[in-house]
Amino acid sequence: MLQPALLLMVHIGPSHGYDLMERLKQDAGVEDIDPSLIYRALHGLEAEGLIQSVWDDKDSQGPPRRIYSITGDGEEILTHYVERLKTSRKQIDHLIEVYEKSAAPNKGN
Repeated sequence: MLQPALLLMVHIGPSHGYDLMERLKQDAGVEDIDPSLIYRALHGLEAEGLIQSVWDDKDSQGPPRRIYSITGDGEEILTHYVERLKTSRKQIDHLIEVYEKSAAPNKGN
């Protein structure tokens, strides 16, 4: 789920790695993840052409940062991820409904 979450974060707006980690915690509920996994995932997404990065050296108070943004291919893949998640959610909701009906006490027995 890390790749779809990262694609969503850069879809919302370009950002650097540390900011993406914070937004994953806040907006996607991703907690306690090793930063190296996030950077590895970002590099993988970039290698696949789903995101791109540029160096931002405008902040004179610190080192240059790599700013990530989503590509057209990334937007397409994100759309597919969202559709698959919607389908999965429907299936999960249905299974829970069937379970809850079967777990309800039988009336009249």
